[in-house]
Amino acid sequence: MKKLYLKGTPNKKQELFFSSKAKFTAYGGARGGGKSWALRRKLVLLCLRYAGIKCLIIRRSFPELQYNHILPLRAELGECVKYSESGKCFKFPNGSVLKLGYMSDDGDTLQYQGQEYDIIALDEATQLTEYRFSALKACLRGTNGYPKRMYLSCNPGGVGHAWVKRLFIDRIYHDGENPDDYAFIQATAYDNTVLMEKDGEYINTLKSLPKELRAAWLDGRWDLFEGQFFSEISEDIHVIPPFELPYGVRRIGGLDYGFDMLAFVCLAIDEDGRVYVEREYSEPNLTLSSAAHKIAEMCRGLDVDYISASPDLWNRRQDSGLSGFEIMANVHGMPPLIKADNRRVPGWRALREYLKADGGEPKMKFFKTCFDTFRCLSSLTYDKTKAEDASDTPHEITHLPEALRYAVMSRIQRADTAEEMYNMRKRRYENRNNLANY
Repeated sequence: MKKLYLKGTPNKKQELFFSSKAKFTAYGGARGGGKSWALRRKLVLLCLRYAGIKCLIIRRSFPELQYNHILPLRAELGECVKYSESGKCFKFPNGSVLKLGYMSDDGDTLQYQGQEYDIIALDEATQLTEYRFSALKACLRGTNGYPKRMYLSCNPGGVGHAWVKRLFIDRIYHDGENPDDYAFIQATAYDNTVLMEKDGEYINTLKSLPKELRAAWLDGRWDLFEGQFFSEISEDIHVIPPFELPYGVRRIGGLDYGFDMLAFVCLAIDEDGRVYVEREYSEPNLTLSSAAHKIAEMCRGLDVDYISASPDLWNRRQDSGLSGFEIMANVHGMPPLIKADNRRVPGWRALREYLKADGGEPKMKFFKTCFDTFRCLSSLTYDKTKAEDASDTPHEITHLPEALRYAVMSRIQRADTAEEMYNMRKRRYENRNNLANY
């Protein structure tokens, strides 16, 4: 057997990546950080160290996989490691296997169902949806005693920007997610000593890019990226600590309901017209009545004038003959519901007016306790075919912005509609002796 000589010396950031023992390690954050090489080298070293280990590298498309991994690996491993063209895998003499695959859409996850891997690497993870990430996590298992880990390379932007940012940058975790399992190693082109020596002009190329691209690709900023729908949104400007609002503020709500996700936001509006996103709630798999009870609890003691909800809530259900509006309105403590103006482009325009700062203070701010709404809003991207519209995918980030848009659009409805809602609320509450417990 021929001896295998691996060329190249990792830089300091790549050394940190190689030594990470976290279950999920993300590496990169900017262009030129040496991500693909680090992923390949890490998995090759694992295959050499652990006889019989099973590894998998995933890219979004086969052409990307071929160019970024298959061809470089074949050149690097040569005749020392057998490559199977039909199986798209490298078979090491010690029984280890390095398989290469792609996921161009969510349907591609089916080919990995039931498979087991010790190590899975996602190259350019932000180009993959959270559904694909979750499906691959289910493949990370086995009883052989080898480490079970996932390694991700990533840049800001792309369909997976929101979930990568949530887990590795914002470090916001859902039930069942252990913060100790996640590690992020930031690397930029400046950390790639080989690139700086051989192609110093690459930095100048990145510097010449438009603002959003330069911030994401050169500086590795996750709050600005290519295709971002609300590029004016900024955590420094729009997110504030919660404070006690003055007496007399008006409160309205926005509701986007689906069995896949309930999304609710409560807005407080002061006498100067400034809007504060005061409360938020989102949860999947709730029936209409359960969702209404959750919202009623969120609104307890707030005197919410009304909640603007998607018009499809007024459609009658075949199973009960009742509309979603009727089911929710009958729940004790539920504020009045009105049909939202659900026009998308005018709604986004109205919301943009509230978000813009223009050197001053924006008309809308988010309490830190409502960071999910801010995070989802800042992660929206432009629709690829409809001008001035936001993409309706990935769905996990669209629900809270939809609810917020409904609430904002209700602010520009006819004055008599607003007055009608006020009178309806007044009549509903005037016989209640204890509003705080209603």
